[in-house]
Amino acid sequence: KALIKQLHLTKDALSDSILTMYMKSILLATALLASSTATAFNGPKPLTTPQRHTGSALQMSGGAAPALKPPAAMYEGAAAAGAAKAAGSWSKIFKLGMVSGAHIGFGSYLAITVGGACPGIASANPGLQKIIFGAFGLPFGLIMTLVTGGELFTGNTALVTAAWKEGKTDGQSLMKSWIASYAGNFVGSLILAYLAFKSGTLGNAPASVAIATAKCNLPFDVAFVRGILCNWLVCMAVYMASGCATMIGKMTAVWFPISAFVALGLDHSVANMFIIPLGILRGAEITFGQFIVKNLIPVTLGNIVGGAIMCMAPFGTTLGNWGKKSE
Repeated sequence: KALIKQLHLTKDALSDSILTMYMKSILLATALLASSTATAFNGPKPLTTPQRHTGSALQMSGGAAPALKPPAAMYEGAAAAGAAKAAGSWSKIFKLGMVSGAHIGFGSYLAITVGGACPGIASANPGLQKIIFGAFGLPFGLIMTLVTGGELFTGNTALVTAAWKEGKTDGQSLMKSWIASYAGNFVGSLILAYLAFKSGTLGNAPASVAIATAKCNLPFDVAFVRGILCNWLVCMAVYMASGCATMIGKMTAVWFPISAFVALGLDHSVANMFIIPLGILRGAEITFGQFIVKNLIPVTLGNIVGGAIMCMAPFGTTLGNWGKKSE
């Protein structure tokens, strides 16, 4: 009995030690990011002549462009980015959509490989396991898409909608952007799911099967609401990153909301395009039709509401021209 008790104490101490180390790492990374961002905002300070503050919201980095745009300029830039996306051809949007589907798939692949392979931590400290699952994976997938100019359907529900509401594009181009990026995301995700399956790197780990099964057994309304909450956070990440001029700024803007939505257990349609087919390939008792009807449709509808309404509408109605009559 004394030995068993000692083993339990050792297990608890190890779990607490891991959590402490992880939180210290997060705090250190946050401090470094804050220091780097502050340097980008202010630039090197001269030794003799103090810098003179202007009336702008933020100082200029290198005298050329703000490291972080003020709110009004951020919204204007997001709408302009949406207009540029809507102007692309069907073929261009589809091809870049395939790339983004693979990017998000890689993020999901890493999350399952790392966060999904911690049964001991999940049993002893489920909160820590959720943090690990969220922190390692999806953030790097979205970063790859944002810095390379990919086409991600979920982000387009916010940016291209803003462009449409501001009169920078028309409804037909909005639908082209949504449909072509969605189709491209789906194809890219499926290709990567098959490659991940054939790679054999997941071994006998049951995470992909368990996750896919759980996602396809949600009631329609629950999947819909999880889709709203998820893309609210995803589009906030995209929106904030669009206002950052530095790589470290974009990474910071993406990491916190994306790791949060994954840790919270919310549903992203493009991530699910990879996760659930991978689970099916690995033996989940789900048909492709069940995946479409029971998960992808409600989550996609929720993602549209989360991106266009929950994320972008508040900024469009306050900083933009949504709902205002043209003179």
